Amino acid sequence: MPLGPYLDAFPELGSRVYLHPSCQVIGDVKIGDDSSVWCNAVLRGDVNRISIGRGTNIQDLTMCHVSHATKDKPEGSPLIIGDYVTVGHSVILHGCRIGNECLIGMGSIVMDDVVIPDHVLIGAGSLVSPGKKLSSGMLYMGRPARAVRELTPEEIAYFRYSADHYIKGKDNYLSQGA
Repeated sequence: MPLGPYLDAFPELGSRVYLHPSCQVIGDVKIGDDSSVWCNAVLRGDVNRISIGRGTNIQDLTMCHVSHATKDKPEGSPLIIGDYVTVGHSVILHGCRIGNECLIGMGSIVMDDVVIPDHVLIGAGSLVSPGKKLSSGMLYMGRPARAVRELTPEEIAYFRYSADHYIKGKDNYLSQGA
C-alpha cells in the first residue's frame, strides 16, 4: 500500500487521485483533485508538510521531502506545489514552493526555501540553489540554475497541456481499476 502514517499524520487525497502501487506517500501530505504520483516516487511528509495542488503530476523516481522547524526558522521548510505542475522523472524537491502551471525538468534538484512562481520552466538536470527566488515566465537552466530567457506564450501553454495529458493518463489507469 503506498499510503503510510507518520505519528498522528496520515496522507489526505482529493478526488480522482491516482497513486501508482510502487510509490510511497507518508505522513502529512495533501494531494489535490486529479493529481497523480507515479512509479517509485516518494513523498515523505514526516518532519513537515507537503501540499500538492489540483491536476499536478509527480513522475517516476521523484523524491519529495521537507525540512523541520527550528528556533531560527519556526515554519521549517514545507514543500508546497501548486496546480497543474508537471514534475519530471527523477527530480528532487526539498522544502521549496512551486507555483501553478510550471514544469520541472527531469533530473532537476530544487532545494530548501526556493520560490518558483507561476509559469516557470526548470530545464532538465538543473540545480536551483537554496533560497533562490525565481521570476515568472522564465526558463532556468544549469548547475546552478540561471535565467536563460523569457518563455514564449506557446511554451507557457504547454504546461497546462502537459498536466492535462497526465490527467488523461491517470484517468485511464483509474478506469482499469488500478
